[in-house]
Amino acid sequence: MFTVQHNGNYNLTNTTCVSCHLKDYQGTTDPNHVQAGMPQTCETCHSTASWANATFNHSTTGFPLTGAHVPLQCSQCHINGNYNLTDTTCVSCHLKDYQGTTDPNHVQAALPQTCQSCHSTTSWGSATFNHATTGFALTGAHVPLPCAQCHVNGNYTLSSGACSTCHIKDYQTTTDPNHVQAGFPQTCDSCHTTVTWANATFNHASTGFTLTGAHLPLQCSQCHVNGNYSLNSTACATCHLNDFNGTTNPNHVQSGFPQQCDVCHNTTAWIPSSFNHNNTPFPLTGKHTTVACASCHVNNNYTSVPTDCFSCHKTDYQTTTNPNHTAAGFPTTCQTCHTTTAWTGATFNHTWFPTNHGNAGGVCSACHTNASDYSVFSCTICHGKTQTDSNHRGVNGYVYSSPSCYQCHRNGRAGG
Repeated sequence: MFTVQHNGNYNLTNTTCVSCHLKDYQGTTDPNHVQAGMPQTCETCHSTASWANATFNHSTTGFPLTGAHVPLQCSQCHINGNYNLTDTTCVSCHLKDYQGTTDPNHVQAALPQTCQSCHSTTSWGSATFNHATTGFALTGAHVPLPCAQCHVNGNYTLSSGACSTCHIKDYQTTTDPNHVQAGFPQTCDSCHTTVTWANATFNHASTGFTLTGAHLPLQCSQCHVNGNYSLNSTACATCHLNDFNGTTNPNHVQSGFPQQCDVCHNTTAWIPSSFNHNNTPFPLTGKHTTVACASCHVNNNYTSVPTDCFSCHKTDYQTTTNPNHTAAGFPTTCQTCHTTTAWTGATFNHTWFPTNHGNAGGVCSACHTNASDYSVFSCTICHGKTQTDSNHRGVNGYVYSSPSCYQCHRNGRAGG
């Protein structure tokens, strides 16, 4: 049995360590517990196994020891036996490091005193910084650059992430093309990347004018003459006006063609051009699709050509003899009998009334007395009233008129 005797006092009621070890607490100098203001809860560091070789769980202070902090002597942080530290920021111990460093000079650069942004407890040297936290992530050729190449003269207070902040001289001095004269925007990333500054590329579609066909392989200067990159018109004639003015097959100017080149031309090949006549009031069908433009557009008239058949086929109408259209008083609406598939072989649906009735002999005007309106016909021009009245005595509802005749004699015969 282990017994402790204090002048024969066996009525002890206090079980705290310090009730017996107060003198140990007051007399220790490694560290001086009194000056350090350490608590008198001895069991925090000491054990009954061995009073010496005390240990302390630093995590209980809210500041766990990690990395290079672990093997340090307490006095390296708790200078002059100060164990009343309440500040856990790195700079509370490393202020002199912050103030004395020159690579880069933290004070001049106004770097924040949050040391953990770059340093770790594993190693104070070889600091690293996650540049993405600034809003400007380092990519491509930016990654291996020394900080000083961008942060010139130790300036770490840069607030702009624009490329031109660092590359304004590149912008001002480039000549292929000359960015200043061309009025290029200073948004370098429109054409350049961080992978390589040279071999810039540009998405022309972003201008509203997508490059297609034969436009794709052209050099920029072929359209942007004299370094003019301020073009704001996407009309073909902006570049092709000379082509429009100089062409003779057909002559676009004399013909009054619109300067909308893309109506006939495309970017795949400027020639041969094609035109969709269906976009006009006169779609081409049948034989019309193979006729040369000049056959209808005589003397390069592409602006006032009428769309009725007779305007082009007047001579055909006047010279035909089978039957003679002029003598027969045919209407000039050619499409009534003709088609665009074949001009000859015309057909006409005359209903069931014979065209050779009486003295007509196939001459339309014999019955159709109004050449401008073939819905008008006359029976009474040949069938006189006296004879007709005589032939219709006793016929109920008989009236002497052409419409009445046709009502009963639809096939041109009596009683039919």
